[in-house]
Amino acid sequence: MATSPEPSRRLPAVNTFDDPLARLDAVATIDALDAGDLGEHEVVLAAVERAQKVDPLIGAVMFERYDQALATASGRSGRRRGSFDGMPTFIKDMVPVAGLPSTWGAAALADAPPQKRTRGVARDMERMGMTLLGTSTMPEWGFVPSTEFPEREPTRNPWNTDRTIGGSSGGAAALVAAGVVPVAHAVDGGGSIRIPAACGGLVGLKPTLGRLRRHADERNLPVSISVDGVVSRTVRDIARFHAEMEKVFLPRSMAPMGEVTGPPSRRLRIGVLGEIPGVISIDAPTAATLRSTADLLAGLGHHVEETSAPVEPVQFRDDFIFYYRFLVFAATNTARIAHGSHYDRSKLTKFSQGMAASFRERPGHIVGVSRRLRRVRQLTADLHRRFDVILSPTLSSVPPELGHLGANVDFEPLLERIAEWMPYTPLANAAGTPSITVPMGFDEATHLPVGAMLSADFGADALLLQVALELENAQPWDLNHLA
Repeated sequence: MATSPEPSRRLPAVNTFDDPLARLDAVATIDALDAGDLGEHEVVLAAVERAQKVDPLIGAVMFERYDQALATASGRSGRRRGSFDGMPTFIKDMVPVAGLPSTWGAAALADAPPQKRTRGVARDMERMGMTLLGTSTMPEWGFVPSTEFPEREPTRNPWNTDRTIGGSSGGAAALVAAGVVPVAHAVDGGGSIRIPAACGGLVGLKPTLGRLRRHADERNLPVSISVDGVVSRTVRDIARFHAEMEKVFLPRSMAPMGEVTGPPSRRLRIGVLGEIPGVISIDAPTAATLRSTADLLAGLGHHVEETSAPVEPVQFRDDFIFYYRFLVFAATNTARIAHGSHYDRSKLTKFSQGMAASFRERPGHIVGVSRRLRRVRQLTADLHRRFDVILSPTLSSVPPELGHLGANVDFEPLLERIAEWMPYTPLANAAGTPSITVPMGFDEATHLPVGAMLSADFGADALLLQVALELENAQPWDLNHLA
């Protein structure tokens, strides 16, 4: 096995990078497995030991099945083909994994029985050869961008354990940022891949709607906004993941990407969407990261200029929030049917109760809201006639302290804080378009990474990966130096 260089000067406060195998990203791990320098059982066992070491400090594992994962790795045989065979990972606690409960982060579902079968994208990841170690934490229903709970410890940011790792795929991001696994499953319905990835100094791609297997319940909604994906330390891991996923699931409506391995073949028109006076404010580390990323792209030969949002920001914000009121109402009122008689409505958080109640005050409003949100894809397409890619902050500020977005904050103040912190990510969910966050900045005062976000038109996932790879090569993120 190849030796690794000196550790980076910037490491998470809680990490397992003292283990040489943790320093390998997914592609490097696959290369070592293919070369015979590592065995699948060795890789999985090391990941299990890292999880057991670090999880008491970050609280990112919801349920584990380590014994089964080790048995699977020991029993696997056959010739490797550069695949994800034996790659350890975790699935977000909202997609069924055989033998484990699925609670959606909700105390109301705490008595859920073990799932009989692995389903959805988790099953596709198993078909890719990935070894599922367990499920990762998420906040109740995934509706709050911080992985905190009313009556138990939060999932902590490995970089600074007093700060949030974001949400809703917070457990996934914490496990990858701490070096437990190279990649972990995530789901994005308003930023839930990109937000925790940005908080954890990771790469997170929200793919085009339909690129991966869609959730069954999404097809019955007025507007489909949620997609699966993964968070990782490197862009090349995301690119390899999607190339391998296409071998087990390739929708007819989506042209295959193959594996993206290099920069764009041409220089691009890049629009920069920054602070919107009176509507969106960003802190100094975020503003500095946006400027430096725009300057780097210009230095690479791309045409970079400022632009404005394709939607009226206040109307879009209000519409998206109301749509989430509807989603919370639907989730909490159909949970007994969808999940079973173990559902205990009395254990819902104040936030879920408040969101559902506020929807009941004017349910007919959903008609106009849905109509306007469905128009966002066309408005976004109109913007992309002028710009190939839009650069923006991922979030308006560095990750706040735990408790600021906590489950015990009253409903209205919490909703206001959420809207202020994540004004950029929901646009791609409404449009169904791809969007990726990359770690382009660092705030020394809080010891926290800062993300920059790139967004493109419907189906242009490969273009985003090409630009992200170019940025990664031009300005390697510290954690990328570990392998």
